[in-house]
Amino acid sequence: MNPIVRFALASFAAPLAIALPALADGLKGAPAPFDKGGVKVALISYISAGDFFQACQAGAEAQAKSLGIDLRIFAGRQDAGEQREQILQAINLGVEGIVIDHGLPESLSDVVDQALAKNIKVVAFDVNLNNPKIPQVEQSDHRLAQLALDQAIKDNGNSFKAGYVYVAGFAPLDRRNEIWDKVKAANPDIAETVRFGNVSDTTAVTTADQAKAALRANPDISVVFAPYDEFARGVKLALTDLGLAEKVKIYSADISTADIQEITEPGSPWIATAATNPAVVGAVSIRAAALQIAGETVPQNIVVEPVLLTQDQLRSANVQTIEDLAKKIPAFSTSAAATADWIPAAAF
Repeated sequence: MNPIVRFALASFAAPLAIALPALADGLKGAPAPFDKGGVKVALISYISAGDFFQACQAGAEAQAKSLGIDLRIFAGRQDAGEQREQILQAINLGVEGIVIDHGLPESLSDVVDQALAKNIKVVAFDVNLNNPKIPQVEQSDHRLAQLALDQAIKDNGNSFKAGYVYVAGFAPLDRRNEIWDKVKAANPDIAETVRFGNVSDTTAVTTADQAKAALRANPDISVVFAPYDEFARGVKLALTDLGLAEKVKIYSADISTADIQEITEPGSPWIATAATNPAVVGAVSIRAAALQIAGETVPQNIVVEPVLLTQDQLRSANVQTIEDLAKKIPAFSTSAAATADWIPAAAF
């Protein structure tokens, strides 16, 4: 999820990757090269800030640890040029696999081709690189949007004025937007009154400022579709500041412990979200890279299925953290995508 504006290559020293220790003796019963240990994989993110991305990284770290992978983590700063440089750094480090987490496809294709030319296996999460050699991991963004919007219609009927938070150019948001367009076409009395959005290192705060202006100018809005949790946080902050929390309902995608607190607090306008466990998504991305490195077949599209989480459901189950959620709603905590008998379960 990145701004549309491209950034120039950073002129300052490139950031160092964080390396996690690997199992020196390898993984018993695993195919080469995992039987020897020390397999190097790079996780290169476009965004690192925010609970979702931190949890995704934690899941990747946990799965890498279980596989004895020497994981090099490059922190994202929403800078397309810096992400390009990080991929080149990973190539020079001699990694055997690269997981790319979000980014601008047009700024990545040529450096990714360089990695593939060196037989480095590449996996992409929520960035469409349009290359049959690169498995695409996604959260079923179409399903995420459909679940949230089905709940919005269930709660509000199929005739309401809506605000919509969207930034074009990001694969997950673009896929979620396709469902928004279909839902509007199927329900012509759902009116998109205003559209706004921003992705930056202060997404929630910037979105809140935009939402305040949009809500003041459009007082008839009763629903906001904010299909990214940082968007939803910003809209919630705006509604609270404007004293409109009882008049407008928010429907979103993604979940974190901080989100759960905001959804379940008294008087919250954040009614429902559709989500996958970001830690599971991170783990699946690492597994996909490992399978490729081991020479095994990996599907072109790897989908982690989401679940709908309503405010009432979270409150009634007394869910307070992601850990609670994983225990009380098992479908949230597991995925059979991109796995094999020799791959140990990640502990997160």
